[in-house]
Amino acid sequence: MSDSKFPPEKNLPAGYEPPKVWTWEPGNGGAFASTNRPTAGATHEQPLSVGKHPLQLYSLGTPNGQKVTILLEELLEAGHSGAEYDAWLINIGKGDQFGSGFVGVNPNSKIPALMDHQPKGGGEPVRLFESGSILVYLAEKFGAFLPADLRARTEAMNWLFWQMGSAPFVGGGFGHFYAYAPMKIQYAIDRYAMETKRQLDVLNRQLANNEFVSGSDYTIADMAIWPWYGRLALDSSYPNAGDFLSTSEYEHVVRWAKQLAARPGVKRGGIVNKASGDPGTFLPERHSASDFDGLKI
Repeated sequence: MSDSKFPPEKNLPAGYEPPKVWTWEPGNGGAFASTNRPTAGATHEQPLSVGKHPLQLYSLGTPNGQKVTILLEELLEAGHSGAEYDAWLINIGKGDQFGSGFVGVNPNSKIPALMDHQPKGGGEPVRLFESGSILVYLAEKFGAFLPADLRARTEAMNWLFWQMGSAPFVGGGFGHFYAYAPMKIQYAIDRYAMETKRQLDVLNRQLANNEFVSGSDYTIADMAIWPWYGRLALDSSYPNAGDFLSTSEYEHVVRWAKQLAARPGVKRGGIVNKASGDPGTFLPERHSASDFDGLKI
């Protein structure tokens, strides 16, 4: 039915009118069409590999995946030898996330997912999904990067969940319509660019008076936020997005982003489970510290 408020000829594509009942058509989704479908559950049998370490990570080197590998590498850098881990590549372009083994760990079929085969207190292995849940679990397991003080801990958690709630506007919103959608839609790009810049301003104001996001301590909040907003501020996320969003304006975010980018744990964690890149700059799987030998970090 034609809508006088939204004349079909002004829709994109021109003439489009939403049907009364939406139905899925394979191919919807542009660059990531093969990874999207409107139902959950496994599509095929595919057991997960298990390495020699108690912590088994199944992931991909996207911002959400990098949060966890950065924390694991920071834990190792800080001397927590129990944080040694195996990182297995989940190729979402090939549908690995819909394999039966992965769905058994994460019924939402999204990376990252983690199995802890030696949880505190013993007992059966613990499955973890959602990057924020994994970060809190590991920080509590090793007693690191999450303050014990009530107020400092709460502030770190505030910013961790700010990132969890806000980043979809950056990745699924701005990044999708700016870089990946099959057509350029001005309304969508304008809407999400505005929201992304607002979030950068929120972060910039916070960092104006704090060395790290939640205060004077480097925490899992910083590790969660950096792969999204730090890389964006340094123009190393979506092509030309730094110029498009004028990220250099956010001087405190840029300062913080550079500070974290120089940390060895961030450098190593940022390349784990990456499936492509310039030779020597990515590590599809990680099973020991020696896997980094010879790489450009």
